[in-house]
Amino acid sequence: MDWALLRELQADARLSYSELSRRVHLSPPAVAERVRRLEEAGVVTGYHAHVDLTKAGRHVVAIIRMACYGARCVLRDPEVAAWPEVLEIHRVTGDACCVLKVATGAMEDFEKIIDRLAPYGQPSSTMVLSSPLNWRPVNPTP
Repeated sequence: MDWALLRELQADARLSYSELSRRVHLSPPAVAERVRRLEEAGVVTGYHAHVDLTKAGRHVVAIIRMACYGARCVLRDPEVAAWPEVLEIHRVTGDACCVLKVATGAMEDFEKIIDRLAPYGQPSSTMVLSSPLNWRPVNPTP
């Protein structure tokens, strides 16, 4: 039942408990309780709108691998996560310590991000040309 709720919430997080209950065949109070438990357990961490980056004026999207180790690492500076161009930061294995997904309005703005990251280590970027799979709901594994 939790997966049925998660499937519906991921498709449309704005559903009312009444509509959600109709779709999963539970009473509204039962749905509300199950959703509350999923939130408290940290399974549901928030409700978000999906934004088309291009239509929002962010025409340059890139993945930046950072080779930075030690005290001046990107992962140790919470200010980097607050930069509006930084959409995601992932700690990774291999020869880089982290990978950032960034989106800027123009190439000159992207260059500024690279310049701002340079003091932390060596940035290596890959431009995103298109995203055939931009987002996918989480489903149970077989």
